[in-house]
Amino acid sequence: MKSQIKNYLSVTKKEWNGLVVLVVLIVLVLAAPYVFQLFRKDKVADFTNFDKAVAQLSKVGSSRYKSTDSLSDIKIARPVMFPFDPNTLSIEQWKQLGLSERQATVIKHYEAKGGRFYKSEDVKKMFVISPEDYKRLLPYINIPETEFAHKAKPGEIIELNTADSAKLTGLKGIGPAFAMRIVRYRGRLGGFFRKEQLKEIVGIDSLKFAGLSSQVSVDAAKVKKININTVSFNQLRLFPYLNYNQVNAIIQYRTQHGNYNSPADMKNIVLLDNETLHKTEPYLNFK
Repeated sequence: MKSQIKNYLSVTKKEWNGLVVLVVLIVLVLAAPYVFQLFRKDKVADFTNFDKAVAQLSKVGSSRYKSTDSLSDIKIARPVMFPFDPNTLSIEQWKQLGLSERQATVIKHYEAKGGRFYKSEDVKKMFVISPEDYKRLLPYINIPETEFAHKAKPGEIIELNTADSAKLTGLKGIGPAFAMRIVRYRGRLGGFFRKEQLKEIVGIDSLKFAGLSSQVSVDAAKVKKININTVSFNQLRLFPYLNYNQVNAIIQYRTQHGNYNSPADMKNIVLLDNETLHKTEPYLNFK
């Protein structure tokens, strides 16, 4: 029995040597990180320049985006009242009328972003104007009668291709900002063929268009067409229905194959799908 156990537990010289090598390898693997740290010193990151850059950026940001909360709320004791157009006053003139520096600054910010006062009640809508301020200012508000102040008469129809921005503000629901968007988009197109094209303008959704549709008309004869055989790459890039690659393909095809004779020739351009061709065709001249 003892001899069997001894034979089972006995280790040959070859096995013993292998065991020794294995132990040595394990010791070396475990010791390697400590040896590596012994001969290598980690570099300490220097955040001095980074901190300076952050401080400078914060300083610039704070000066650029100065909050109106830091402005004075002090009002003069005896306001000087005079007839005024709220669209033309300076901060100092608002202060003369009894408003604080903060109130006047908010109003000027509103104007800088395209805001405008069309009637006396518009002044009341400013959140910085208290009911007491408005009651005191109201008798002196004098907004001149201008084209912008009048809305279209009931039943009046405005033609989209000839109306200027002032005329377009006569449309119910259209202010100066929307009027300029319509004029700019009309310029890129060359004019409107259909009223529904208004929905392609940012901010004019189906609901807003429904309110405008009965107030406008379109004279397609006023549209300025594009001569596809002479137009340059830079000119055609402005056309909103074509992207950069499509414009490039049109010009390259013309260079390689000569002038276009009809819309059918443009169907040979792979990048132009049927929808794009359908929208673009009314604007093209093939002479």
